[in-house]
Amino acid sequence: MSTQHRAAVLGSPIAHSLSPVLHRAAYAELGLDDWSYDRFEVDEQALPGFIEGLDGTWAGLSLTMPLKRAVIPLLDRITDTAASVEAVNTVVFGEDGRRTGDNTDIPGMVAALRERGVEKVESAAILGAGATASSALAALSAICAGPVTAYVRSAARADEMRGWGERLGVDVRVADWAEADRALTAPLVVATTPAGAADALAGAVPERPGTLFDVLYEPWPTRLASAWADRRGAVVGGLDLLVHQAVLQVEQMTGRSPAPLAAMREAGEEALAAR
Repeated sequence: MSTQHRAAVLGSPIAHSLSPVLHRAAYAELGLDDWSYDRFEVDEQALPGFIEGLDGTWAGLSLTMPLKRAVIPLLDRITDTAASVEAVNTVVFGEDGRRTGDNTDIPGMVAALRERGVEKVESAAILGAGATASSALAALSAICAGPVTAYVRSAARADEMRGWGERLGVDVRVADWAEADRALTAPLVVATTPAGAADALAGAVPERPGTLFDVLYEPWPTRLASAWADRRGAVVGGLDLLVHQAVLQVEQMTGRSPAPLAAMREAGEEALAAR
């Protein structure tokens, strides 16, 4: 008799999450018929009770906003990667019940860039300064040899990004958002802004752009990504990030490796096309 294994994504709001599509596609490809993956609307207040109520059938959790920091006090240990940005997007339950937190967004970013041939860059630019920007800085610490310029809207955000740079060992320089069109000449541009925020930059894409990593996946393509592709620049999108970080989650939760990247991406593309 097979043992049931459960996993899920938690967050608020959660209805838009593609994680169930990606993980279920992986289970199907791997023949894990006794595995299930669901989504639950859980906010910061409800999180401790939810985790305490889980039984031994649970293998892991994916976490999205606003839970990536709130979960940390509820865990037995977190990896160095998660600690580096004080954010956990993956919880794996050991056979002894211990809860380990990790961050697969950071290696997921590195893997998504590597898939498009970006192994090392001399410098980079980040648009925005939210939670995703700190993960982007952590990823850039592994692949960027020189300075990273962050384009931000406030002095408080500028201080935050400088602080993350010091912590992560990245030479962070800060510029005002009003000058963000200058960012587009960098060899690698990482756009971490909300939908629509970078649309006005589409007209400033240079004649020969480098690589754009736009972390959005809906709506897709963004105006900036479309303009970049029109100039024959390389574009890495939010779905690439989502799939690569989910691949790492599946491998950690199931113990099966490699997870089926192609099948997961195809399932994600089909789900987005159907929306």
